[in-house]
Amino acid sequence: MTDTLKVLIIEDDPDVRLGCEQALQLEGIATEAVDSAEAAKRRVGPDFRGIIVSDIRLPRMDGMTFLRQIMALDPELPVVLITGHGDISMAVQAMKDGAQDFIQKPFPPEYLVEVVRRALEKRQLILENRELRHRLEGREQIEARLIGDSGAMKRVRQLIAGLADSAADLLIQGETGTGKELVARCLHEASPRQTGNFVAINCGGLPETLFESEIFGHEAGAYTGASKRRIGKIEHANGGTLFLDEIESMPMPMQIKLLRVLQERSLERLGSNTTIPIDCRVIAATKEDLLALSEQGRFRSDLYYRLSVATLMLPSLRERREDIPLLFQHFLMQAAARHGRPVPPTDAARSNTLLGYHWPGNVRELRNVADRCVLGIEASAPPFGNDSDDKPRPLSETVEAFERALIADALKRHQGSLARSAEALGIPKTTLHDKIRKYGLSDTGTA
Repeated sequence: MTDTLKVLIIEDDPDVRLGCEQALQLEGIATEAVDSAEAAKRRVGPDFRGIIVSDIRLPRMDGMTFLRQIMALDPELPVVLITGHGDISMAVQAMKDGAQDFIQKPFPPEYLVEVVRRALEKRQLILENRELRHRLEGREQIEARLIGDSGAMKRVRQLIAGLADSAADLLIQGETGTGKELVARCLHEASPRQTGNFVAINCGGLPETLFESEIFGHEAGAYTGASKRRIGKIEHANGGTLFLDEIESMPMPMQIKLLRVLQERSLERLGSNTTIPIDCRVIAATKEDLLALSEQGRFRSDLYYRLSVATLMLPSLRERREDIPLLFQHFLMQAAARHGRPVPPTDAARSNTLLGYHWPGNVRELRNVADRCVLGIEASAPPFGNDSDDKPRPLSETVEAFERALIADALKRHQGSLARSAEALGIPKTTLHDKIRKYGLSDTGTA
């Protein structure tokens, strides 16, 4: 316990200060010593990992004033005061003001160690409880935003909870519309960097001519039209999270420069020779297989390995169909509130259609369908704009629609290969061939 926390000693008498340090260090307790309250304040934050031992009589700011300021910053931070003979009344008042304990000079080293150990144990418990509350709050926020009871979504939420506290760079992979940016935001908001900026960049939405300036920033006069200094996106994310969406579309020259930033954790603005240190977590997202692209020479393999310290795979909506009713109801309620309309009822026919559809646009498409349902124009586009009707379909038809959608998706993903599609679906090739004929599908998964 004590090797993870430290004792900040504030004492202007160098002999007393050294004696306190030595007594604690001999017991394996980490210490840091300063000679003024002003110096101590610069080292203490709301979640300071340790306790404070301070003399009451100090130059400039005294121990009582320091105590009041620390209690305003963190009322649960243990402060032990060292008092002289004439300071007992002040020490009693300090206890009323929130001090943990006080020690009267002169004191034996063993007593100092005993008081400090009690204070460290209390601080450890406080910090552990705070961390637990933080994780529980973060988990509740994640579950409220990443909706779904399927095993796939439970695994995603578990991964986010496990990776949120890490500083490791991360790669999110998933189809368009699966919620990659939402996951990145959840990771940021559940992390220690939540008070920093979350800076999102769509690498496919920036012209190559502006990419370097947008990412790295520039100085005034760096190029024609650069009339004033601009802080780049990476620098703006300092202390927070940088989200690089569609990383696969980043121009190759920018990949090289980004790799250097990630390795050195520093950058130079365009037109500048000054190195700026960078402290941000990088989360990249892609809908492509970056490893395959790197093998084809279309993405730098060294950048891929640098970004994929940890990888989070997002399931498509087809892979978690059991979440569709819950998600759809959630989106209906959001759309009704946004458009000022009542929430429409979801009957069996609508549910069957939603479950049988193949959802190429994933969760984003489902949200759009919910909007159309609230606005009363659902028949104008899929899935209701296809072959749906107003009558509830029997279970056998619903199962067939579901099976047809799964087979069509497998054939599409495996470029019409019966062998690979059958292996992915876990059925013999002959069975797959019969089902393709039954549902009138081509070998590419289309009707």
